[in-house]
Amino acid sequence: MSVGNWKYRFGSVTYDLSSRTHIMGILNVTPDSFSDGGLHFRVDDAVKRGLLMIDEGADFIDVGGESTRPGAEDVSIDEELIRVIPVIEKLSKHTHIPISIDTYKSEVAKQALEAGAVIVNDITGLQFDSHMPEVIASMNARVVLMHIQGTPKTMQENPLYKDVIEDICSYLRKSIQTAEKNNIEQLIIDPGIGFGKTLENNLEIIQRLNEFHRFHYPVLVGPSRKSFLGKILNLPANERLEGTSAAVAVSIMKGANIVRVHDVKEMKRVANVVDAIQSIHSMKMSQHDQSGNK
Repeated sequence: MSVGNWKYRFGSVTYDLSSRTHIMGILNVTPDSFSDGGLHFRVDDAVKRGLLMIDEGADFIDVGGESTRPGAEDVSIDEELIRVIPVIEKLSKHTHIPISIDTYKSEVAKQALEAGAVIVNDITGLQFDSHMPEVIASMNARVVLMHIQGTPKTMQENPLYKDVIEDICSYLRKSIQTAEKNNIEQLIIDPGIGFGKTLENNLEIIQRLNEFHRFHYPVLVGPSRKSFLGKILNLPANERLEGTSAAVAVSIMKGANIVRVHDVKEMKRVANVVDAIQSIHSMKMSQHDQSGNK
């Protein structure tokens, strides 16, 4: 958890994103997501899962209607809307917890925001759909700007970087400029673990995560059950809990403000422990500074 002053308003809720690690629960309303495809495809099942994650400690619920796993086929706008809008409408009536729409399509974002979402989580960082910035700005929504190399269908074919951190920062700088130009306030950035990255790229991103604070915006990371953990552990997605825990813990230590995860209850506990460790360090640093100023 990094030092900052990030009091962000999400609909009726205000969070100080610098005060502790915040948890974004993943709610995939898809038949083919890499980890939980089909589990919450029915509206009532999805809403029930969303409310359970809130009970477990989720600060946000991120609803997605299109799988962005490597090699995934595109989903039509109409199909994506059919999947996500009823879930967002029903979920928003049962909770004040901020709902995010995970989409890179402006029409899906528009209808999702009208249905009750207050955040757009755009895996392309506003760089695929030219209408997305105006939709977000007109609805006074918040946005997560993520980095991706290629598209979900092609991104893992041969990802190449000169310097993975500097190349990602160059991409994100363009996204931030687009957002700021359109008067979109209170941005969140995401380096995009697993989105056009090799195993080594993903590990380096986590190791150097604090470098993304050069932009002076909160940082979100999503290592949950990702394939790079599977490569390290030689385990399928449903057996990567411990690997996810390790990646989340190190990410928080390296500066993550928000972690996007499937296993909310477990990752909330991980975050609480790391935050406690971090707070002791911060308290001792503060005491040292105060004694030095006497």
